[in-house]
Formats: sequence, C-alpha cells, structure tokens
Amino acid sequence: MIIKTARFVISNSNPSKCPEPIIPEYAFIGRSNVGKSSLINMLTDIKDLAKTSGKPGKTRLINHFLINEKWYLVDLPGIGYAKTSKTDIKSWGKMSEKYLLHRENLMTVFMLVDCRLDPQKIDLDFINFLGENSVPCVICFTKCDKVSKNELSSNINSFRKAMSQTWETLPVMMNSSVISKSGKEDILNYISETNKHFQINSTCF
Repeated sequence: MIIKTARFVISNSNPSKCPEPIIPEYAFIGRSNVGKSSLINMLTDIKDLAKTSGKPGKTRLINHFLINEKWYLVDLPGIGYAKTSKTDIKSWGKMSEKYLLHRENLMTVFMLVDCRLDPQKIDLDFINFLGENSVPCVICFTKCDKVSKNELSSNINSFRKAMSQTWETLPVMMNSSVISKSGKEDILNYISETNKHFQINSTCF
C-alpha cells in the first residue's frame, strides 16, 4: 500500500463522538514514549501529522486521521507513566477502554513495544486484556535500530516466551524503526489485506 493522502479529522475524549464507523479503523497504542507518534509520521511520510514529544503523555485524546480517504488511523493515549495527575491518567484509561471494547469498525490494535527492554508487566497485561476481550492485535516492536541484531532477537524471544505463558497462539509480531523505515511495508501491507475483509455492520448506523 502507498499512502497518498493523510489528514487529521478529529480529536475527542468521548468514543461516541468518533467519526461514523463506516470504514475500517486501526488503532496505535503503547506505553508512554514508546515512539508511537514518530511511527505514525513514518508510516504516512508526514513529519508532524502526529505530534511528537520527549515528554511522556503527549497524546491525551482519541485522534483520528483519514488515510487515502478509505480508512482511519487512530492515535490513542499512551498506557502507563505520564507526568500528569492520576485523575487524568485514569480518565485516559477509561476512554481508551471504552473505545477498544465498543468501536464497531476497529479492525486491529497495533500494540507498540520498546524492543530494548525486558518484557514489561504493563505491556503484557494490556495485551492480555486485548486477548481476553477478543480485540485483534498486532505487536509492533519499536526502536529496533537501537540494538544489535543479536540483542533484538534475544529480547523478542524473551517477550514471546513471557506471552506463551498465557497465549496458546501468539499474535502477529513485527519489527520497526523510524530511522531506517523498516516495518513500514509490513504494517501497511497488513492493513491493506485486512481492509479486504471489512464489512459494514448494520449496527454501526
């Protein structure tokens, strides 16, 4: 897939006010500062489409971007640490949970994981939450240019081993780097293929 157009549509804190769910939608989420906004910008080739920041917790709303006038890319608030009030963090969690569990046209959640780290409980817990609620997900390891090939392989194997304790069949996993743009083709091809299976549900209206 080639992205020819990408434009911001709406930001909001109420999933019921998201765009009408008549085209497929893909959400990107991960721990704060995992590189989510940078990855979105890399996928679309638009430098500032999603706002990046060195400070965790930059994304605080559900952000919809219309891609090629055919599907939505959704930037969700990060999970975990953010330098803000606990009340705000709790509200982001409820907002994202409501969106993830009830958005009719959500095809896949791309769960971003920092490849440099040992398996983090917060990542595993969130992925298990998606699995327990039958929310389709892809695990996308970020910042893969920051480690050696051996270290990358070792870290991913550790993550797979940790997931195998609760998963019989593991989700699709992909590697990415905003520097080398690796993973871009894999992610966009996955979305392109999944779009073929989208059907409008009458309950969406």
